[in-house]
Amino acid sequence: MTFQFIKQYMKLAIQEAKLAVYEGEVPVGAIIVSDSGEELARAHNLKETKKNPCLHAEMIAIAEATRKIDSWRLLGASIFVTLEPCPMCLSALQQARVKTVYFGAYDLKGGAISLGYNLHNDKRLNHKMNVIGGIDNFECSKLLSDFFKKKRELHKKIR
Repeated sequence: MTFQFIKQYMKLAIQEAKLAVYEGEVPVGAIIVSDSGEELARAHNLKETKKNPCLHAEMIAIAEATRKIDSWRLLGASIFVTLEPCPMCLSALQQARVKTVYFGAYDLKGGAISLGYNLHNDKRLNHKMNVIGGIDNFECSKLLSDFFKKKRELHKKIR
């Protein structure tokens, strides 16, 4: 996959994350692309909207992509996500047999890799994936920082 291709899909994930802001959701967006370059799914967080802790952008995108191809295996597919996947999402991506995870901002308090859950290269598991972080890190991080800053300002006004 070329750097230009990676940047193109990360920009789409960022656009998806921006949609989450309008719904009061943490701005995380995800795009799943087949090995042939076909977009299989796009999603953003819906935890607050649907009152469901499992509705991370990655989980929704996995469900949509697997429905689209009528298989639980996303062999050869890549996911582009604006925030480092949490342990739940990285595990689901491993279970779905995704080939590569590209993410933007690191999540030192909740990201699987940052917390040391290296499921992508755990020799005890039967599927290995590539994980590449820091793609458009500044833009992805700023989107999250701005969201939480506005949220804190709103809380100060209410008090």
